[in-house]
Amino acid sequence: MKLLSIIVLVLLLGVFSFYPHTTGPTEVGVRTIKWSLFAKKGVEDHVYAPGAVYFFPAILNDWHVFDTKLQNVEMTHEPRRGDKPFRDDLLFKTIDGNDISLDVIISYRIDPQKAPYILQYVAGSDFELKDNVVRTIARSRPRDIFGELKTEEFYVSDKRDEKAERAKAMLNESLNPYGVIVERVSTKDYRFNPAYQRAIEDKKVADQVAEQNKLEDAKGEVNKMVAEADGRFRQAQIEADAYYEKQQRIAAAIEAEGIAEAKGITELNKALAGSGGEVMVKLKVAEALEGKKIVLLPLSGSGMDIKTTNINRLLETYGLKSVTQDKDEQK
Repeated sequence: MKLLSIIVLVLLLGVFSFYPHTTGPTEVGVRTIKWSLFAKKGVEDHVYAPGAVYFFPAILNDWHVFDTKLQNVEMTHEPRRGDKPFRDDLLFKTIDGNDISLDVIISYRIDPQKAPYILQYVAGSDFELKDNVVRTIARSRPRDIFGELKTEEFYVSDKRDEKAERAKAMLNESLNPYGVIVERVSTKDYRFNPAYQRAIEDKKVADQVAEQNKLEDAKGEVNKMVAEADGRFRQAQIEADAYYEKQQRIAAAIEAEGIAEAKGITELNKALAGSGGEVMVKLKVAEALEGKKIVLLPLSGSGMDIKTTNINRLLETYGLKSVTQDKDEQK
């Protein structure tokens, strides 16, 4: 009887003893009530905050924690880099029928407020959630989306990023109801069939060479246009210089001619001012009157005044000119 009492006492102490239940800095706790006089059995619809200690009777309650930090599902070709110790990359066909393998990283976190739902309906731990749910769905949906790309489009990062965003949206449609939020889908390395890979690389090299040749041709054409423009400019410059030099020579000649003419006029003026000036004037007058009919009219009106006209001098001038002409003819 005494032994039975001791056993009952030990059981009672075990049932009603309160043990600490903790959560880490990024963990939330979920309590499952196995038996209680005051609460409903099952998973409690309450989230216990991170970084705290809670006391419950150990035998009457279960305790689970879920990490809310960002986590990754890394599916890669190299076992040492991914989550699995074996090849784990995604294998599928491109839309144009070529085999390809793609390394993909799914970054996700859980919704803390859905931790009780996760425990009750989805998974009992972070590992189960990651391996059985996130990984399973992440290996199926992205294949379909990335498979919409053509083989050569995998070389274009913008194309891959566009499909990664679509994969993220589709994964969230599938995983959000399970309390999982996908933050990012990242692609890393990709691999084709070796023979096809070489063919693509050879084609890319050939395309690069062709582009380089086009570039060199374009540079040559530009250089030719520049040379022609320089030639036209140089020719125009030479013609302008020649024209300028010609105009300078013409201006100098005009200037010299003007100076010479001015000097001649100056010398003529000096000659006219001297003793022979009168004779020269008479000669000019005589030349002007040569062959002209001279009529002497009375003074009335505006006629010539016979009284004041020195006829003798006038005839002398004519006689002097006549004598000069006879001498010239004899010579």
